[in-house]
Amino acid sequence: MPGNWDLKTTIIFLIPFAVLAVGVIVWVFVRRTIRTRVRTGKTLKADPDINEYLVVFGWTRKVLYIPTILASLGGCVLMLFFDLSGTAAQIVGGVWFGVFFANFLIDEYDINIKVLLIGVLCVIGAGLWLVSMGWLGDFLRFFRHLGISLAAMGYLLIAIVFTLAVVISWCKGLFYYVAITPNYLNVQVGPTETGEQIAREQYSTRVDTGDFLERLMGFGRIIITFSDQRRQPIVLLVGRIAGKAQLLESIRGKLAFDLDRQTRQSQFGV
Repeated sequence: MPGNWDLKTTIIFLIPFAVLAVGVIVWVFVRRTIRTRVRTGKTLKADPDINEYLVVFGWTRKVLYIPTILASLGGCVLMLFFDLSGTAAQIVGGVWFGVFFANFLIDEYDINIKVLLIGVLCVIGAGLWLVSMGWLGDFLRFFRHLGISLAAMGYLLIAIVFTLAVVISWCKGLFYYVAITPNYLNVQVGPTETGEQIAREQYSTRVDTGDFLERLMGFGRIIITFSDQRRQPIVLLVGRIAGKAQLLESIRGKLAFDLDRQTRQSQFGV
């Protein structure tokens, strides 16, 4: 311990280590009672009566800012190792702002293919009008005067903020998720066994990939609605939506087949 440290400084220095120690102790005592998404997946995989299942959680929409995170990290590297300044730094800042603005549009609006095509046609039409009026150069110089330029630590801070939002969403998804099997739907709402099991005939599912730009990034929504109209639908933003949609279709297809077989058996008294 440095000789110039007093008792107050020593206590402040030890606080993070004390918090870490308490966290480790808590984990040792409660880890057997914690029911995470990963543990549920292993349990379902080991169940011989369940051939297909899907365990999913809802990402925060900040996960759509992954291109902005990558652009921020790229800007940080360029500013840190190449010591850019002036026009070069403004070009990097302009590219970063363009990526961020595109991400903002994806996050803020549901853009289907029709809206996207209309938007592209409007931009092309506006560009042709500016060219015909001889104003295109002045219009582009307007963006040049914005002079967007960030230091390396600025780009890094932006990347950290968005990354933390994504990581927190993933951690929350360890304890708040749904497990879909041909027999039931399990809605998990906490770190222990607190949850609800819903019979297969009491809910329905559908996949929504109407947002074209979200779909290009591999995301879509799984929407779960219930027979009980008093219950609000569960809407989950999930990644790798193509594979999950195919698996969900297979699970629900087996459900439909089993229900049809039960109906025919009851009709014929089998």
